[in-house]
Amino acid sequence: QVQLVESGGGSVQAGGSLTLSCAAFGYTYSSACMGWFRQAPGKEREGVAAIDISGRLNYADSVKGRFTISRDNAKNTVYLQMNSLKPEDTAMYSCAAAAWCPARPVPVSADFVNWGQGTQVTVSS
Repeated sequence: QVQLVESGGGSVQAGGSLTLSCAAFGYTYSSACMGWFRQAPGKEREGVAAIDISGRLNYADSVKGRFTISRDNAKNTVYLQMNSLKPEDTAMYSCAAAAWCPARPVPVSADFVNWGQGTQVTVSS
C-alpha cells in the first residue's frame, strides 16, 4: 500500500513562490517515478512535472523555467519549487507515483497508479 501526502500549498500573490512537498509512505520510493499534476475548477487534470529515479525530468510548457521538480530519496520525498507564480497556476496540486516514467514530453495521469489527496495553490493578481 502506497500513501502520498502533499503539503506546502497556500495563497500567494502573483510573482511569488511556493514549494510543495510530497512524502511517500509504505513504498520502495527509490524505484518510483514521481509526478505533479494540477486541476483547476472546470478544467481537466494536467501534468505539471515528473522525475524518475535517474533524475530525468519533464515539464509542461506552461511551467518551464518557473517550476522545478526534485526528489530526496533518503527522505522519500519529492518537491515542486514554484517561482514567478501566475493567477493561472491556481489549482489543486496532487502528486502521484508510478513504477516507471514513460517517455512522454509531459506526465500523463493515466500512467500513474498512486495519488495523494492534493494541496490547494491560489495565486491572486
